[in-house]
Formats: sequence, structure tokens, C-alpha cells
Amino acid sequence: MSREIKVDEGTILLKDEVEVFYERRITKFGNSAKLDAPKKYIGKRAYVIVLKK
Repeated sequence: MSREIKVDEGTILLKDEVEVFYERRITKFGNSAKLDAPKKYIGKRAYVIVLKK
């Protein structure tokens, strides 16, 4: 199943049913980062999208 996410000048369009959408900062956790993100993204902002299905 393919998903379509379109970002256009600060607006995000998702073509799926979204249960929750929130922003978190990726932080250091041991010698990795939280949110299962690569270490190179430590300190960056990330958006988490939880879909209904």
C-alpha cells in the first residue's frame, strides 16, 4: 500500500486517516537517538504521524 505525503511551503497533506500527529525533538539515548532515528539527526526536530490502520 503506497502513501502520499505532500509538503508545500509549510503545509503537509496526508492522504490517510491520521490518529495523532505530534512534534518531538530527537534526543541522545546512550550512543544513539530516541525515536529510532539515526545519530546524525540528534538535536533536530521530527514529526511523528500515527495512522489509524
